[in-house]
Amino acid sequence: MEEAELPVGRREFVAGAGAALFTGAAAGAGIGAGAGTAHAAVPAPSATGIVEGNLPDFYPALKDELDFPLAWGRSPIRDFRTWRRAARATVEEYLVVPADDSPYAPAFGDRDETDGCTRELVTLDLTRHSRVRGALLTPHGPGPFPAVLLLHDHGAKFDIGKEKLVRPWFDGEARLASAQAWADRYFSGRFVGDELARRGYVVLALDALGWGDRGPITYEQQQALASNFYNLGSSLAGLMAREDVRAARFLAGLDRVDRRRVAALGFSMGAYRAWQTAALSDDIAAAASVCWMTGLKEMMVPGNNTLRGQSAYHMLHPGLARHLDIPDVASIAAPKPLLFFNGGLDTLFPPEGVRVAYGKMRAVWRDCRAESRLRLKTWPELGHVFNERMQDEVYGWLDAVL
Repeated sequence: MEEAELPVGRREFVAGAGAALFTGAAAGAGIGAGAGTAHAAVPAPSATGIVEGNLPDFYPALKDELDFPLAWGRSPIRDFRTWRRAARATVEEYLVVPADDSPYAPAFGDRDETDGCTRELVTLDLTRHSRVRGALLTPHGPGPFPAVLLLHDHGAKFDIGKEKLVRPWFDGEARLASAQAWADRYFSGRFVGDELARRGYVVLALDALGWGDRGPITYEQQQALASNFYNLGSSLAGLMAREDVRAARFLAGLDRVDRRRVAALGFSMGAYRAWQTAALSDDIAAAASVCWMTGLKEMMVPGNNTLRGQSAYHMLHPGLARHLDIPDVASIAAPKPLLFFNGGLDTLFPPEGVRVAYGKMRAVWRDCRAESRLRLKTWPELGHVFNERMQDEVYGWLDAVL
């Protein structure tokens, strides 16, 4: 789902430049000492540089320093509820972006009746800085209904966001054509949100910053956008996390929704957002994440997509890895029902990273006596997709847990 990696500098160049610099310095020292004077050879310092994949050549040492001391089982906190509060507080600290309780002030419009549900646009103050338009689907009937917060993927495709998951009935044919092409590529031609609404779920989908109505940015702009957030004392990934939690609270608070039965669901970056929201929000009762889970150390290897920067900034909370691994953060959601699917041929997530992450989470849910609530599955024949068979399993699982 990403573009080809750009070439990076080679260690040989850096080491060669360092050696040339050292040679020049040594020659200068000899001339300054006067002719005929003998001097002992000074050993060259070890050169450090960049290895394949934009990693410093001492990255193994940096990984070795990460022992995730706040992880459940490593932390000195032995009561799970106390650990959960401490771990969540740590994650929220590293989001940088403060929590927001601004009034949503929703406005509803552009309503459309279709088979099995009512579709409407809703515009709300997602934060005190951002008023955002979303797609809201409501099944026919009296309600209240279970609900799903749908969280879109990245895919280096920014002209659509919410429309990747909900078939657009607004803004013309170009948007629909782009959305249908994306659904054909990753979702077996289906719109996940429309399928869920037909099954009796209220569905809410919003654009993340940079996508659809809130963009589109270009692939190259992402890194600059993220650095500008840091310069402003904020965080792009932290904003996304806070906005997703706010969206969950809005959805759970609708009169048409049974607030005890609200789930988060996403594919790829949306999967990351789904389990992260489940960890940070008490409004989410369950979450299904398709194609985004790994151990951090196992992901940080030459050739991995994360090492390119760009898309990684939407999921990067600087400094958090000094405390918690990726599956440790997801485990804050325990003992809620969570589902994780991974494609065995998915090159974005090394098999060892998936194995490590699944093992860590399984141990947490087991300690909570809730292992039956954790669904972990690898589809060996599939890559980075959320196809019809996977969707049908997710729908059945949601029906069972909600």
